Amino acid sequence: MVIATRKPLEEIHGAVKGYVKILAVGCGGCTSVCLAGGQRETEDLAAELSASFRASEGERHVASFTIERQCDGDFLAELEPRVADFDCLVSLACGAGVQNLADRWPAKPVFPALDTRFIGVDVDLGLFEERCRCCGSCQLAFTAGICPVTRCSKSLLNGPCGGTTGEGHCELGAEIPCAWKEIYERLRAQGRLELIMNYRPPMEWIDKGPGRVIQRGWEGRYAKSGGEALP
Repeated sequence: MVIATRKPLEEIHGAVKGYVKILAVGCGGCTSVCLAGGQRETEDLAAELSASFRASEGERHVASFTIERQCDGDFLAELEPRVADFDCLVSLACGAGVQNLADRWPAKPVFPALDTRFIGVDVDLGLFEERCRCCGSCQLAFTAGICPVTRCSKSLLNGPCGGTTGEGHCELGAEIPCAWKEIYERLRAQGRLELIMNYRPPMEWIDKGPGRVIQRGWEGRYAKSGGEALP
């Protein structure tokens, strides 16, 4: 799940202060689940923006509306009758949702209300932890399901650094476990410890432009689209 957090109200206010009619658009997908951009959070932001304008520049018309998912073009149709009535949109989706709105209505300014942080898991109510950085070269099969890119402070692919403490903590703080100590212990418990000796070459962070994937079985439909089919 994509995890995001709300930008400071002052930053959002500053971005939209030149507009009179503002529509805050919520998302019922990931940002709703992580309690950052669902219907309640969108209504709260609209109310806070209204109060902020009332205390400074004067009254503004700030409304809110939440759709199922902003990253899915099919759901944007719900917004179509409303967009024309507003000067700008404030998106409470992830960065992909913001861009999807901006592509759908290129003449309408779209502003992000959230900072997209990472892909993570729901640990407890309102508590989320990073688990994936979308590196494009998943190593979890060889690291016992523990991601060295996200869970090692240095994103090391071939074992721990020299800063690991005797208690299995990261040198950056006792509250941070050493990911490679955890990988070692889990591989050993699974009887797969030999995998820790497999050398993994450095990640090739090559800028190839915006990524695109065509899932297996759909190659014929998008054969000329330039997408990358899965093997």
